[in-house]
Amino acid sequence: MELVTVTDEGPIRIVALNNPAKGNAISKPMAEQVQRLMQDFERREDLRVAIITATGTRAFTFGADVADPPELWRAIPTVGFKPLKPVICAVEGWCVGGGIVLAMMCDLMVCGAGTKFYYPEAKLGLTGGMIAGLVSRIPHKVAMEIMLLCRTVDAARAERIGLVNEVVPEGQALDTARQWATELCGMAPMVLSEIKRMVTEEIIPRGPSEQMAIHGQRMSAIRASSDFAEGKAAFREKRPPRFEGR
Repeated sequence: MELVTVTDEGPIRIVALNNPAKGNAISKPMAEQVQRLMQDFERREDLRVAIITATGTRAFTFGADVADPPELWRAIPTVGFKPLKPVICAVEGWCVGGGIVLAMMCDLMVCGAGTKFYYPEAKLGLTGGMIAGLVSRIPHKVAMEIMLLCRTVDAARAERIGLVNEVVPEGQALDTARQWATELCGMAPMVLSEIKRMVTEEIIPRGPSEQMAIHGQRMSAIRASSDFAEGKAAFREKRPPRFEGR
């Protein structure tokens, strides 16, 4: 079974978490697959809008898979992948822990009427910290209530506080997301990209965990570079290095 499915419907890419037997809990390979598929979406000129969703209506995701903990940042928009094209999240059922982080970092979100958001890390004694960005996306006191008191937020309240754009009948979140994506495909791509760039890079602040993940990626890229391999070889061979910037 594919842990993540991908469907390209013309210019629309649909990426779905696909392990409903485990509540679509995000495992290490699942996070890596989401990252690869969305990085491919970034590069493809024929793709204009992405939808991130999940299989089934029981859960969008129960969060990180404790049996196979992921590097969750890989699956997070603006961190593990950075498309300047619109990304919509279509949520049904439970959206727990890191699932809230994934969903809140998308540009738009639609959820089914049975959706519930729950962030339990204060009860578990562990946090990745990226949830702190919630305070820049919904009212401060409400975000603190979700994070500190671990309150469950139903779909109706999620819409009232601005966590989601729209609540639709259960099972219709993906169809609504498709309609929005079709509308976005008729908009000017350069304008959408510039608006998104200004919002994500210049207006919404990056939390410490988000910055740390981005910095870690940059350092990993240097460690994996041809220049680093050349530098080590030149040192061993006692010769000047021939760097190529890659």
